[in-house]
Amino acid sequence: MDNISTLTLSILASAALSACRGVTVAGAVPSAGGNVIGFTRTSAASGDLVPVDADGTVMAEAGAAISAGAALEVDNQGRVITRNTGAVVGRALKAAGAAGQQIEIRFIPN
Repeated sequence: MDNISTLTLSILASAALSACRGVTVAGAVPSAGGNVIGFTRTSAASGDLVPVDADGTVMAEAGAAISAGAALEVDNQGRVITRNTGAVVGRALKAAGAAGQQIEIRFIPN
């Protein structure tokens, strides 16, 4: 899958980060339902600069099955899940059948 990012930032990782997961402005893994600055393009070790897609469509790892069109939040690992009560971070452009699948989402800055 290809995504169309219209803004990619370089963020200093303050923890080990996995690719295609939400990241905070401080370069950390977000709390469940928390805000994110964008989604990592690559994995990174603490202290590394990591490219983060912060606008447009982004690739995100699913934390559970997701229906196409669902509003999304992040879990405590930065993966996207169907929104319950957390901050909306995007909308699923494709369905995910299970955790671990990568899907394209429309990122919603929050």
